[in-house]
Amino acid sequence: MKVFLGGIVTETNTFSPMPTGAFDWEVVRDLAQAHAGSALLAVRDAAAARGDELAFGLSAFAMPAGITVKRAYHDLRDELLTHLTEAMPVDSVILPLHGAMVAEGEDDAEGDIIERVRAIVGKQAVIGVHIDLHCHLTERMLHNADAVVIYKEYPHTDMAERARDLYRIVADTVVGRVRPTMAMVDCRTMGIYPTTAEPMRSFVDAMMAAEREQGVLSLSLGHGFPWGDVPDAGARMLAVTDGDEALAKRLAHAWARRFYDLRFEAGVRPLALDAALDRALEARARVAGPVVIADQADNAGGGAPSDSTFALRRLIERGIQGAAVALLWDPIALGVARSAGVGAQLRVRVGGKMGPASGEPLDLDVTVAGLIDGLVQHWPQTDGAYAQPAGDAAHLRVHGIVDGPQVEGGVDVIVNTRRGQVLGLEPFTAFGIGMERGRILVVKSIQHFHAAFGPVAGEVIYMAAPGAVAPIMERIPLRRADLERYPWLDDPWPADAER
Repeated sequence: MKVFLGGIVTETNTFSPMPTGAFDWEVVRDLAQAHAGSALLAVRDAAAARGDELAFGLSAFAMPAGITVKRAYHDLRDELLTHLTEAMPVDSVILPLHGAMVAEGEDDAEGDIIERVRAIVGKQAVIGVHIDLHCHLTERMLHNADAVVIYKEYPHTDMAERARDLYRIVADTVVGRVRPTMAMVDCRTMGIYPTTAEPMRSFVDAMMAAEREQGVLSLSLGHGFPWGDVPDAGARMLAVTDGDEALAKRLAHAWARRFYDLRFEAGVRPLALDAALDRALEARARVAGPVVIADQADNAGGGAPSDSTFALRRLIERGIQGAAVALLWDPIALGVARSAGVGAQLRVRVGGKMGPASGEPLDLDVTVAGLIDGLVQHWPQTDGAYAQPAGDAAHLRVHGIVDGPQVEGGVDVIVNTRRGQVLGLEPFTAFGIGMERGRILVVKSIQHFHAAFGPVAGEVIYMAAPGAVAPIMERIPLRRADLERYPWLDDPWPADAER
């Protein structure tokens, strides 16, 4: 089998103050450059194990931000399609995409890519699509693909596993062993659904068990991406069966209803900023490990700038000792710290640079406690770790606000040059900030931090501070998405409704 591999991956927050432009993309044109633990390497290894011929086009990734500018999207899309044309004829195409990319003039960028790929390869080649569970799953995607497989885990620890699942389905389809048939059902919900806790943990385990039943190739729940204001936003259930359309429809309906029935229990309802800090102070005295607070609203992985100062300001104003914050994106403050060197005492302006959702900049008295060139985070996966560069980083020990409140012992803040959420322990541990009892760690992330911090945390607290990724669904200023769904309506999908 000859297989073509390539994709374009970003998640678009249509409310983000930062466009996704031409210079925001990391483009891999040689598989040797792919990150360890990635879906790209999983596909490469699966092809090698089968003795298949693999043609690689490109894989482009941009940290989630605002709408992708038209020229940047068209340039990457057209380069990918050119590589595919040059590789023809192929038996199959594997497309690792995201599923929630919005470009200027194109709400459904993935649907556009798949449609154009189909036009090149024709009806005979098999197209398999590998997407993030925070996707806007559309009929256009399904119409032009043969099989779509979505990550099951949140945090996404199963990217490589799902890529292998997809490769197996595609390879079996090429040789005629299976004939994928897909069905999708709108679950009529929108929210944040971690799979590390009940009831979602059991839901995912049950889906995987059901995939072992006769005729079932794949079951996937697309959670949706609430900060992408497009008509197809929201959770959707996808079933892929072996040539049995009726079974696919029954499964999609049954599992959509099963998920819908969990709507009151499954979603995260985070605490307000000060309530979260109160909870952390109470918890630190009774738990064995650190107390981890997820600053969900400033999650770069959801398109936020990652430079908000709301949580840091309250830690200082309340004089909370033994706290640390990461990762705060501020290349300017990093440059000042680097110039001054370790041990320097400075007055430096930190954060609050990207608009109202970032809060006001803070003028701080700090000591430069550490510097690292090329910090790398290691995000735990089910079969190893995904290496994620964080850029250059500085450890600032913040003593207080200039001419304002001070904190005895200081608050530790990690600033960096590459915008990104906290995935691994390294933003703290690389600077000697440990995971000991009583430490309060504020991480700019919604849920992906949990893969690394969950096993060591005494308690995890989800916080809804102000920011660009409002984690309380009702506060997202959606205009184009369908709000006739939970949590806007308690029962948008009555039991006796046509489904």
